[in-house]
Amino acid sequence: MAGAPHPHSRMPHTGPAETVDTQVIVVGAGPVGLLLAGELALRGIHVTLVERRHGPTTESRASTLHARTMELLDSRGLLADLGSPPCEPRGHFGGIPLDLTLPGPYPGQWKVPQTKTESVLEEWALGLGADLRCGHTLHAVDDRGSHVEAAASSRHGDHVTLRAAYLVACDGQDSTVRRLTGAGFPGTPATRELLRADVDGIDIPNRRFERLPGGLAVAARNPAGVTRVMVHEFGAAVRERAGNPHFDEIAAAWKRVTGEDITGGTPLWVNHFDDENRRLTHYRHGRVLFAGDAAHRQMPIGGQALNLGLQDAYNLGWKLAAAVDGTAPAGLLDSYDCERAAVGAAVLGNIRAQALLLLGGPEVEPLRTVLAELIAYDDVRTHLAGMISGLDIRYDVGGPEHPLRGARLPHVRLRTGEIVCSTAELLRSGRGLLLGLGAPPPHIDAALADRIDTVTAHAAPGSPLAGTPAVLVRPDGHVAWAGGRDGDGLAQAVGRWFGSA
Repeated sequence: MAGAPHPHSRMPHTGPAETVDTQVIVVGAGPVGLLLAGELALRGIHVTLVERRHGPTTESRASTLHARTMELLDSRGLLADLGSPPCEPRGHFGGIPLDLTLPGPYPGQWKVPQTKTESVLEEWALGLGADLRCGHTLHAVDDRGSHVEAAASSRHGDHVTLRAAYLVACDGQDSTVRRLTGAGFPGTPATRELLRADVDGIDIPNRRFERLPGGLAVAARNPAGVTRVMVHEFGAAVRERAGNPHFDEIAAAWKRVTGEDITGGTPLWVNHFDDENRRLTHYRHGRVLFAGDAAHRQMPIGGQALNLGLQDAYNLGWKLAAAVDGTAPAGLLDSYDCERAAVGAAVLGNIRAQALLLLGGPEVEPLRTVLAELIAYDDVRTHLAGMISGLDIRYDVGGPEHPLRGARLPHVRLRTGEIVCSTAELLRSGRGLLLGLGAPPPHIDAALADRIDTVTAHAAPGSPLAGTPAVLVRPDGHVAWAGGRDGDGLAQAVGRWFGSA
């Protein structure tokens, strides 16, 4: 059951200098690092997480899971542990209301506190055998060509040297790994910022992106009576800060924009974010890889930052595991860089557009008016909703043309013998899937059974899979090949994504 303490969960390792031999080092035990660790451990890879914090986060942070992220959590059987989160069909694009519902099992956006997401992912990863080293600060990374070495120390002065085949930085927008390795992080500096706080004991009207003469104000009170406030003053310069703003600064800005006094409330959490927009040129640097905010820094508009990072980890996990266990075909690990850097560039582009619409002053009002009119057209709404939800992602997987090629496997109910299941359930092994619809799929080498599950099933008439005799699906749920009983192009797709027997 999610939330129950694991016997070794969050226990700091103490003692003299220690050397740890592992297969993959993951730096950062936030949601992205935990999902990646679980993906690796699911495939039998020995993974060690290094986390600077001494315990789980208690801050609100990101609270939105989009449709594609819900699908990938379903494909690992983790949705039940999230409980019954509320779903909001309506999101926004730069503060302009946008209906996010698209075909699929999880339309809209799902409100899950980051603390809950981390708890579920941590228990899953630890239960699969991941090793979590809390309270350790990384201070050296060395790619030796044949392996990676990393050095970390605890607040008690204990030192640990870790050796592994690969290291993955999942340590956030101020990534220590990025600094230690000198990885270039080009982009644009911040020009606008949004101040936010969770405040108890105030009674103010809820606001959804209310644009007032002096700025933007957002207020939302949760069932526990805590109100999250967010405020931006039009034209205000971004301040240089060593840490988070003081609540007095947020309250003063709120008063100037709304005229309301919130100084009598109790701040439970204060934070700020800005529109700095940066992305690594490459997500892979030899044996050091980057995922999540360590690879890209963006304004967390509409919850896209967390979802982008989780989907990085989901794309990387199976590829990195194959590289470690020696089954990866040539170029598989590099495809992580290629695929996710392209997605990251697209998401950062739409976030820059949204930041301008959201935080721009009166000069952006004509643009907002035109976009609001365009969103009324369903093709425009569908395009924007697909972009924000991640449901529109299509990778260049090569092979014969087919409408499903490179897209995510549609979520449909299937009958296999006497059992009815979903396509997501067929992916829970963490292996690839060769699915024959209505008849057995084309033959592949039986020696690949450790990498590809072969299933024959029947889909209901009219389903998105109707008329497609067979599909080959990657472990991340994207269709690598779709075709007929003759299997034209199947062998090439198997070789490209799963290697040889």
